[in-house]
Amino acid sequence: MTDLNGWLADAEHVLSQTRALALGQRMAEAIAATAAALGKERPLLVCGNGGSAADAQHIVGEMVGRFLKERRALKAICLSSNPAVLTAWSNDYSFETVFSRQVEAYGEAGAVILGLSTSGNSANVVRAFEVARQAGMTTIALTGEGGGKLAPLSDYLFAVPSRSTPAIQQVHLCLYHYFCAGVEAALSEG
Repeated sequence: MTDLNGWLADAEHVLSQTRALALGQRMAEAIAATAAALGKERPLLVCGNGGSAADAQHIVGEMVGRFLKERRALKAICLSSNPAVLTAWSNDYSFETVFSRQVEAYGEAGAVILGLSTSGNSANVVRAFEVARQAGMTTIALTGEGGGKLAPLSDYLFAVPSRSTPAIQQVHLCLYHYFCAGVEAALSEG
């Protein structure tokens, strides 16, 4: 049986690290870059697999809908939410390129991609970042310890200091809520 007290203590420790990640200069810059892109009608593309795919949908829901303030809808697209694209492309070509193909379709210079990967090594997220970089997009990654293969591809890397997937995902939730609030506030001020 899993040591639940140990697991909870680990989650609490990792969650305590969120403040430093959220309040640092990199987060302020990532928020500013995203707000600038959305303010110019450039898209925010968001992707991840499994639980991170659900987080990607959550982020886009906050951007298109609202987070804390009444405001106009923001141009955000979740790359893991279209089952026809996901299954057709993965079946006919490869799952590794399912997000990069959509970056080709929706991305553009000045746009932003936000990728979530607890390991930082999800091949389809890595490929999406490679294509985004070639297109002149800003790249933001939420990962676990070290950042994996996404680290060198990220303009803004938020690597949670843990290898525990549940703990990393808990911190990702806090980070992207902070990110959404910051983007919304920046666009409301402008």
